Amino acid sequence: MRQSMTIKSKRPGRLTQALLETANDMQSVGLLDKAAYEKITMRHLGVKDKSAAESLTGEDIRAMREQANMSQAVFAHYLNLTVGYVSQLERGVKRPTGATLVLLDVIRRKGIEAIL
Repeated sequence: MRQSMTIKSKRPGRLTQALLETANDMQSVGLLDKAAYEKITMRHLGVKDKSAAESLTGEDIRAMREQANMSQAVFAHYLNLTVGYVSQLERGVKRPTGATLVLLDVIRRKGIEAIL
């Protein structure tokens, strides 16, 4: 017989709540920077604000590629995409989603070297 799987509650557990409280205190006294604090909270509570990643425009994507001194073909290769898809993203015909959106956001924040 198969046992039914339990659904994980969306409310953080006691240990997670304690971790988040400690991280909040550390951030408020300056022992933890804002980026590290947000990474902890996103990891444990889920992403609250996806607007930063979702706000990538075709112009932003083209600027990132040009700043990396890459052709569309090379950029597509490193992102494991087709050249046509990169072209559509840059023209604004399509919007990046999923893993592509995440990779582009990493490149935007840390530079192309982060994925090479």
